[in-house]
Amino acid sequence: MARAADGTSGAGGTDKEQRGIQSVEVGGRFLRALADARRPLALADLAATVQIAPAQAHTYLVTLTRLGLIKRDHLSGHYEPGPLALQLGMLYLDHDPAYLAAVPRVAALAGTCGFSVAICIAGPQGPTIVRYQHAGSPLHVNLHVGTVMSLSATATGRVFCAFLPPAQWRMLWLQQQAADKASLDLAAFDADLDAIRARGIERSIDAPSPAVSSLSVPVLDAAGQFRLALTVVGSTGAIDVAWRGPVARALLATAAAIREEIARRPG
Repeated sequence: MARAADGTSGAGGTDKEQRGIQSVEVGGRFLRALADARRPLALADLAATVQIAPAQAHTYLVTLTRLGLIKRDHLSGHYEPGPLALQLGMLYLDHDPAYLAAVPRVAALAGTCGFSVAICIAGPQGPTIVRYQHAGSPLHVNLHVGTVMSLSATATGRVFCAFLPPAQWRMLWLQQQAADKASLDLAAFDADLDAIRARGIERSIDAPSPAVSSLSVPVLDAAGQFRLALTVVGSTGAIDVAWRGPVARALLATAAAIREEIARRPG
């Protein structure tokens, strides 16, 4: 597409393409690079992905950071989505049929079972809590909106891996395993995922935090595509984590009700 002298996209072609601001389009490529990588990136990596010089990339990143679309970790120096990006993501969620259907049902589930319930979606750094419905006694674990769940160490993370295509999580899983100096037994992990898919539910007992256990299930749409995960969290011994216990049955019923509603709604 031809560019005008002022840096805008020129109109051309029979479809009368609209003019756009080239610098804004380049800035958007930084956000796309972070979204595709699903992890914080160094300046050099961002510049290479966007295909501009590092010095020029730094100028863009300064502006995007001032806007709150990107933030820089002062310890690692890597860049990740900023608070404004999170707010825009939450605005998107407010129009997502699966999330809208889940919110009131999660509140009802927490009130019925007496345990806290989290709604998690796929975020750039892994499964991310976007709604946390408190219930029961406080837990000795810091869970809140924005918390990112480990792919291997949490029931939520394993549900994501079981029901999302490997291309969307495997690289991040390998990075987390390397960072934790854990055994990279991918074959054993894949076998665990097969079992989760067969059960339709996963649990964690005293992991990753002692005295805290959880049950997690996927919410799939009518086409079988993963939309989000629901996770019930409680104190070990207080929460029943039996595969077909009352909490598990209530959790599975909630996921089924959400699926039925989104099947009736567009989007």
